[in-house]
Amino acid sequence: MISDELRDLNAPTWDAAVGHRFVDEIWRGELEPSVLRAYLVQDHQFVDAFIALMGAAVAGAGRPESRLVHARQLGLVAGPESDFFTRALDALDVPLTDRTDPALAGPTRDFLDLMDSARSSGDYAVCVAVLLVAEWLYLDWATRPDADAPDEPVQREWIELHRGPAFEAWVGFLRDELDWVAPRLDDAGRDRVRSAFTSAVELELAFFDAAYPR
Repeated sequence: MISDELRDLNAPTWDAAVGHRFVDEIWRGELEPSVLRAYLVQDHQFVDAFIALMGAAVAGAGRPESRLVHARQLGLVAGPESDFFTRALDALDVPLTDRTDPALAGPTRDFLDLMDSARSSGDYAVCVAVLLVAEWLYLDWATRPDADAPDEPVQREWIELHRGPAFEAWVGFLRDELDWVAPRLDDAGRDRVRSAFTSAVELELAFFDAAYPR
């Protein structure tokens, strides 16, 4: 399957992200408040672009049943996940200006550019590739069957938002969509998908790195 091939192609970077210091610390509930604040402020900047990218996937899906799945998930991102940011940034005493107009870290700018490029391309396969990395890599790090989520409420909820049967089904759907559409592409189309997938994996790792002061 194309999704497996792309995951394997990027295995060293993927595994470095899933096993990142940030992930280990959030699972222990031991992220420093300054690190958690920096991470969530930057991640909050993705909400609008991610919703727009999901909207492009709704429009570009080649099958009505796929369009419905994308649309339902879009509603969840615009609802519960967006609400999480409001509550979490309140709990961390993040000023309004840092929520709406923070200085963007390099990986944040680059990821926003990648999402915007995928959206504006109108290329459904590329949109799905970027969405898949963003969701699958998070499912991977947020799934530790033998570990208990931390008691600290913000860190616990961020884990819970990215695991469980419903989120697993969403990631499985994105994988199925990519595996269905990619074989129908020409060589140039498959190259675009591969490039978008690889860029997204690299940016996920860089985004975790950027949460820590240098």
